Amino acid sequence: MSDGKLVCVTGASGYIASWIVKFLLQRGYTVRATVRNPNDHKKVEHLLKLEGASERLQLFKADLLAENSFDSIVEGCHAVFHTASPFLLNVKDPQADLIDPAVNGTLNVLKSCVKSPSVKRVVLTSSVAAVAYNERPKSPEVVVDETWFSNPDYCRELELWYLLSKTLAEDAAWKFAKENNLDLVSVNPAMVVGPLLQAELNTSAAAILNLINGSFSLSIKLLLCCNEILSFVWIWVTSHDVSQTESNSIAFSISSDIEKGNKK
Repeated sequence: MSDGKLVCVTGASGYIASWIVKFLLQRGYTVRATVRNPNDHKKVEHLLKLEGASERLQLFKADLLAENSFDSIVEGCHAVFHTASPFLLNVKDPQADLIDPAVNGTLNVLKSCVKSPSVKRVVLTSSVAAVAYNERPKSPEVVVDETWFSNPDYCRELELWYLLSKTLAEDAAWKFAKENNLDLVSVNPAMVVGPLLQAELNTSAAAILNLINGSFSLSIKLLLCCNEILSFVWIWVTSHDVSQTESNSIAFSISSDIEKGNKK
């Protein structure tokens, strides 16, 4: 058990983040969870209902694009789980809607972390989108590590703005971490589906629903990109696999590593 160690989860009302909060609470952590509006009952109700939430969950309002917004929140925290980043496939203004919140938001959180000596590790929820689209060979003997990133120019050419935002955000995070001697772990999940903790459908769950009702479609650009670079379109796993494997690997095993002081 964690003996009540204090941790922070950004974007806590999101799909993956909600599972991280759930597992951290189960392991005895005290969680500071940032959300856009702690008073928005529909967005935070599922968090407040989690086991241990009444004793060890604290909700905070934070703005990704506001410098110093996370300073007081991460102060005293043992670790920070940064998940807050927009997941949008269709946007009118890619820079304002996706890239700025992803890149600047990540850097703002990391800047707050280096100000707090208590923060021993930052866990960044990135995406397979940040590493898969680089036209490098992916044979079994090839090791994919933090030096791998999707090709930003290729993403721009095909207007794959979400992929670009995740690529630039993780790249910026690793550079900042190395320059500031910050212990950073990046987790790069693929299409995450499974049980929902929140009442509203998230993007990946909505995609499943759209497959069932026949309204799902992929853009020609995305199909071309997937066929050329990845040789497949989507990888789907069952809800049981996601809830027991994805959520555990992002929250449960990582929190165990924090206790042991290991680096993944």
